[in-house]
Amino acid sequence: MSERTVDVLIADDHPFVRLGVRTLLTAQPDFRVVGEATDGDEAIHLAQQLKPDVLVLDLAMPRLPGLDALREVTAGTASVKTILLTSAIDSRQVLEALQLGARGVVRKDAVTDDLVNAIRTVVGGQHWLGGRVVTNLVQALKELMAEAAPVAPKTFGLSRRELEVVALVVEGGTNKDFGSQLGISEETVKRHLTHIFDKAGVSSRLELAMFALKHGLSRQEAPRLTRTIALP
Repeated sequence: MSERTVDVLIADDHPFVRLGVRTLLTAQPDFRVVGEATDGDEAIHLAQQLKPDVLVLDLAMPRLPGLDALREVTAGTASVKTILLTSAIDSRQVLEALQLGARGVVRKDAVTDDLVNAIRTVVGGQHWLGGRVVTNLVQALKELMAEAAPVAPKTFGLSRRELEVVALVVEGGTNKDFGSQLGISEETVKRHLTHIFDKAGVSSRLELAMFALKHGLSRQEAPRLTRTIALP
């Protein structure tokens, strides 16, 4: 740990949060709170003016959201190391924050336990995420990207062709219409419908349409259709 004083700027729109953070930090002999901001715009202005070592920035700021403020601070005052305070944050937001230059993320319900360690960690050149020091940022980013990846929609074992048939059933039409649209015979359409009914656990087109709408199945292949089939 460096023996020099660490200058900290606090940015949070809730006065009680600012008071709690200031009280926590000023109890440390090597920390000095140099300013407090109540919104995103003020955080940017004070960061540029005071050039603190660390900016403790609330994610949900008025006037300018925390991630937007972070972007501006990083662009204008690269030497400031930013730690985001948040009540709740998901993997996508953490990933975006790191890509924008954040050095740490601390949940508000863990401020008392984590913030001092987080500040010391980022001042020392490392990152702080999820209550721990991150020594391998690349690996942490890979893990976050995997967590943030969209979950593949459930298809209930339906093939791409069967999903196309489901989309047509939702739009309405006859087996002949479906066959013409997909370039297959009516008998093939019937076989597809039999398999679809079994996989979806339904016994009629109406039940299938309702099932598809409930689970978003009709949206998965609908863009592939070239025309709308009119109801008979």
